[in-house]
Amino acid sequence: MIDPTALALLTVFLLAVGAGAGVLAGLLGVGGGIVLVPAFYYIFGTIGYDGPKLMQTCVATSLATIVITSLRSVKAHAAKGAVRFDILRAWGPGIIAGAAIGTLVAKQLRSETLTAIFAGLALLVSLYMAFGRSHWRLAEEMPKGWKPYLYSPGVGFLSVLMGIGGGSFGVPLMTLHGVAIHRAVATAAGFGMLIAVPAVVLFLVLPAAGTQPPGTIGLVNLPAFVVVVAMTIVTAPLGARLAHAMDPTPLKRVFAAFLFLVALNMLRQSLFRGGF
Repeated sequence: MIDPTALALLTVFLLAVGAGAGVLAGLLGVGGGIVLVPAFYYIFGTIGYDGPKLMQTCVATSLATIVITSLRSVKAHAAKGAVRFDILRAWGPGIIAGAAIGTLVAKQLRSETLTAIFAGLALLVSLYMAFGRSHWRLAEEMPKGWKPYLYSPGVGFLSVLMGIGGGSFGVPLMTLHGVAIHRAVATAAGFGMLIAVPAVVLFLVLPAAGTQPPGTIGLVNLPAFVVVVAMTIVTAPLGARLAHAMDPTPLKRVFAAFLFLVALNMLRQSLFRGGF
């Protein structure tokens, strides 16, 4: 039986995390999931659910919130004319396919393995956020022809393994190919929809092993989803407005340091609990 006081505190914590995730999704283009997955991992573990598929539940629940957050963020950015719909059309099929494959792979992994994958990729994301430069370029325009079909599945696949939208991989990819940062952030919100929708559908229908937190369907925890979405609906448009009104670079560096420490802690826990 969960202590009512502890449950109330965890709910308040979820509300705060949801608010922050919504702002970050619009402001930094990193995807709220990169905050939500560690938060869910901590919360579910704190209330006593630490089964073999704990990390899968965190990933699936995060992606469910991203369906709503991304929709709100895309609408806010599109109203400012910042979304590159030509990129979404070209990259969409590959991202969807990669997300579906990533979901099937994630379902088969041990929780510790998926945690270590999240931590390793989060370390790379944090380092790029901290040290990446806006003038870095791989090319002056986005890949065309057959190349999007080669690159885009990787974006969907890796994002699902982390439970995140397309921002953490999509924004660097686009800025390295000459897309302005505000347009990259706006378009990456669309990546989030393409990633999250097929993944969540599969996570809902695939059978779950082990004991799950109360209110979990498949691998998606509905109470956590509802609490977080209640906040992200409000704060995602705020993040999008801030992205157009300020330079987010200083905040990005601080968040990169925070993410680096969180990823290191999750990597430590995954190894401590049994490794790969």
